[in-house]
Amino acid sequence: MVKCEYEIEYLSSFDKEFDETLYYIIYKLNNKNAAEKLIQNVQKAIIDRSTNPEGFEVYKEEKKRKHKWYRIYVGNYIIIYTVKDNVMQIARLLYSRRNFGKLI
Repeated sequence: MVKCEYEIEYLSSFDKEFDETLYYIIYKLNNKNAAEKLIQNVQKAIIDRSTNPEGFEVYKEEKKRKHKWYRIYVGNYIIIYTVKDNVMQIARLLYSRRNFGKLI
């Protein structure tokens, strides 16, 4: 098991979007293997990033926020997270072909 420097916290918005995405892949696309692969890839990407979450490019946007937003690209998806103290908060899972700038 990889030891993380930062605690990982999954926000309910991420959980909801991840569940909806998996449901779509499993039941609408009828592809359980793709859903399992997505689960593994998302978990690995988050754990890998948690060792240095602030060492990556900040998402630049016009809207002023209290905390900086960062992105992780996993296949056709983007994971949005922020860092507060020693906690990496996983906030969103968005399909990369959408205009996610308007969604966050």
